[in-house]
Amino acid sequence: MDDFRYLSGVTTLQLEPEACVGCGMCENVCPHGVFILEGKKAVIRDLDGCMECGACALNCPTDAIRVTPGVGCASYIIQTWIKGREAAACGGADT
Repeated sequence: MDDFRYLSGVTTLQLEPEACVGCGMCENVCPHGVFILEGKKAVIRDLDGCMECGACALNCPTDAIRVTPGVGCASYIIQTWIKGREAAACGGADT
């Protein structure tokens, strides 16, 4: 999903390549195609495509992926739906 962006450079997503076993779960569950398997290891191919939903980290059997769901701009988008644009805030505000 290269054309779908929130804000550049704000995601909390981190991948520990040494801990990756290449199972491909992150690639399978990511709704925005952030991960790809290369050489039997996961690689972040589109960091700014991450909406911080947490599906990758929840499904990683080796805890090689860390992300703080609801901290970034996905939270902001959801807040605009619930509270309206005027009351929404990016950066961990209560939803």
